[in-house]
Amino acid sequence: MQHDVSVIGLYILDILGHPVDHIPPGGEVDFIDQIRLTVAGTAGGTVVDLAKLGLHCMAVGAVGDDEKADFVLDSLSRHGVDTQQMQRLTGVPTSASILNIRRNGDRPALHQRGASDHFDLADDALEAVLAAPIIHLGGTGLLAKLDGAPSARLLAEAKRRGRTVTFDLLGANDGTIDLLTDLFPHIDYFMPSIEEARLISGASSTDATAAFFIDKGVRQCVFTLGGEGACFIDHRGEKLLQPAFDIQVVDTTGCGDAFDAGFITALHHKMDLATALGFAQASAALVATGLGSDAGITSFKDTLAFMNTTNRLPVAG
Repeated sequence: MQHDVSVIGLYILDILGHPVDHIPPGGEVDFIDQIRLTVAGTAGGTVVDLAKLGLHCMAVGAVGDDEKADFVLDSLSRHGVDTQQMQRLTGVPTSASILNIRRNGDRPALHQRGASDHFDLADDALEAVLAAPIIHLGGTGLLAKLDGAPSARLLAEAKRRGRTVTFDLLGANDGTIDLLTDLFPHIDYFMPSIEEARLISGASSTDATAAFFIDKGVRQCVFTLGGEGACFIDHRGEKLLQPAFDIQVVDTTGCGDAFDAGFITALHHKMDLATALGFAQASAALVATGLGSDAGITSFKDTLAFMNTTNRLPVAG
């Protein structure tokens, strides 16, 4: 089967509880409304949403040899995702997070680094992994073995083969720029949150932040702006800012991953820029209305309908 997209990078198991008002002291117990397990991560959350939006997807990453891996692989398969390129590594746990979701949508997390830190791609896997027309790399910053030069070689090879490359990261800090510099010339769509992008660039305005990355070789920046919406700026100076949808937020876990999935889906369907940005925003907004990174999205048709019928927040100022 020809895949529409290969999603490479961070695959984790999320364990989520909602609503968590506080952690009970000592050995006491509080009762909450929901506990869920989901496939998440900057690759895992994205590939599940892509599958729900109707794309044929290949998952490319690593899990451990534990019960968490069983859940991740089974869940991916149930969503119709091809898992042949998922590595099951012995002697390490599957990467996982515990998220205590507040009533306002905040999500303090406890993360166990695991198999994703040991994930790498052998040369003999590239033919299969890079066969899809769109290649998404998600999770730089938490992919210890793949980060840096190996990722640069991977994306350079993807571009040599004529693929469209989309990119997102996680856990940006002062050292993240060192992992990215050699990747930038091979990225068509750079899709971090504006907070991550500003931290990496040191710029304060959205325009200056985009200019920083474009000067380093990125062709198009697509920033999520939280409650302020989303912004597209490219190397030719084209800019589009769209306000966020007016929704009741339950949980912001996976919203960035859903945004990526929506935008990649729009690329697949060759939507115009405004529609593509709106479809990505609609995907993220739907996820925010439920618990976990796979909430809200049911199908391409329903996401399109949500985009066309849901009000947007007023523009600030």
